[in-house]
Amino acid sequence: MSGTTTAAVRPRRRTAGAGANRWVVLVVLCVSLLLVALDATVLHVAVPAVTEDLRPGAVELLWIVDVYPLVCASLLILFGTLGDRVGRRRILLLGYSLFGVASAVAAFAPTAEALILARALLGVGGAMIMPATLSILRQVFPDRRERALAIGIWSAVAAVGAAVGPLLGGFLLEHFWWGAVFLVNIPLMLVSLPVGRILLPESRGDGRGPWDVTGALMAAAGLFGAVLGVKRVGGGEAVLSPFTLLPLLGGAALLLVFVRRQRRRPHPLVDLRMFRRPAFSTSVGCIVLAMLALVGLELIAAQYLQLVLGLSPLETGLRLLPLTVAAMGAGLAGARMLRRFGPRRMVCLGFCLTAAAVLTLTAMGATDDTALLLAGFVLLGFGLETTLFGAYESMLSEAPSEQAGGAAAIGETSYQLGAGIGIALLGSVMNAAYAPGLRSVPGVPRHASAAAGHSLGEAYEIAGRLGGSAGAALRRAARDSFVHGLHVTLLVSAGLLLLGAVMALRLPRTMQCGEEQAAAEVGLPAPREAERAAAKPRVSA
Repeated sequence: MSGTTTAAVRPRRRTAGAGANRWVVLVVLCVSLLLVALDATVLHVAVPAVTEDLRPGAVELLWIVDVYPLVCASLLILFGTLGDRVGRRRILLLGYSLFGVASAVAAFAPTAEALILARALLGVGGAMIMPATLSILRQVFPDRRERALAIGIWSAVAAVGAAVGPLLGGFLLEHFWWGAVFLVNIPLMLVSLPVGRILLPESRGDGRGPWDVTGALMAAAGLFGAVLGVKRVGGGEAVLSPFTLLPLLGGAALLLVFVRRQRRRPHPLVDLRMFRRPAFSTSVGCIVLAMLALVGLELIAAQYLQLVLGLSPLETGLRLLPLTVAAMGAGLAGARMLRRFGPRRMVCLGFCLTAAAVLTLTAMGATDDTALLLAGFVLLGFGLETTLFGAYESMLSEAPSEQAGGAAAIGETSYQLGAGIGIALLGSVMNAAYAPGLRSVPGVPRHASAAAGHSLGEAYEIAGRLGGSAGAALRRAARDSFVHGLHVTLLVSAGLLLLGAVMALRLPRTMQCGEEQAAAEVGLPAPREAERAAAKPRVSA
């Protein structure tokens, strides 16, 4: 039996990536990811300069910031599955080209409307690049041990891009105009295009049946409505507002019809049977839950550092930098941890470490405690990246190679949806815990107290206008209420993380590699199991 198993497995080792220098390919893919991660955050520090130059309205400014992640999240499934059909490298190179052109348009945008359009095109390019990088990585690293190391490096680069974005944006704004934050993409794309064309291997799925154009557009429209509605709720809009409720309901309805359509088609756009595999569905759920518990919390933490502790934006970025460094370390150590602990214990450990970090941060008060924040953020970054690494690696390894683009798109979409829902959920918890403390402040008019309950920044503005003892009392009450709301939000986040730890118990106990994984795919026992079975003494009748 052992010989049969080995023979069945051996051809699988000569699949994608043989003949290409896969580590050079990884470098090219990481550069792609770095650009997308940078562009997601680099604009944040440029918003005041854009506002001063282009004079956008409140709605236009909101779209300038949000249209990139909104469009990117909506089109991930469309371009991920299209790459499986027409070629992942082809989609990636098209994404490079569009990203470069859109960056030039954004840098020299004469109006707010032109900048919104350019940011939307950047979102389209990002949706082409993101799932393509993961699916090509899945193909060029057929061995799971090497693939785990590659995913660790890939995720560490993502953490670097997200952290470097604001710092790079601030540096460019000090020496150039706001359009320079987009121009930095162009030379990198000019290098990535020819290098990617020469070095990246082309790969695609089995191509059976026609590509479901209607289903792809349906998924894009459904995700656009759902993410838009979630973002509006996270921005403080009323859930029952027609501009919030209609996108939510319309998006949910389209996604439901999309799922039913995929189940009926003989050659679906996304093979929903992947979700029948406990490891795949659990990994997707862990990604959603991890982002749901932490993204909104990160935004609230930034407000705490600036508005409660009085740190500058640069000081705030430096305080959050240990979180990124710890995430990078976890990504680089992830492959070794996965081999030693297995997916189940690794993801569960990541959730528990992150929950411990969140509970540690409940000791934050109205005064600065540098040591506490450093310990909490380091533990938070390491735990979060450990969770996401284990979940992403398990999800990609469970997906069939011909569905790599669709699986990568599902992972990235779950990441974006989890982040959006997290901002809405934890933001609502924060507001519910913050506002009651300002309903009745001695010496402060009732209408001023009600307005101060909207946000801490607004409370500080009203306190400044009031002045005197009333202003000081309102400022103190708002700060104390915000700290109380932060503690409540941290406890809710810790509960969600512990729920994720329980969910992770459905993941496989061990990491199947090489022959063991391939044997499992074809329904044969793993070589070691077969050898042990053959070695057992047989009892004759």
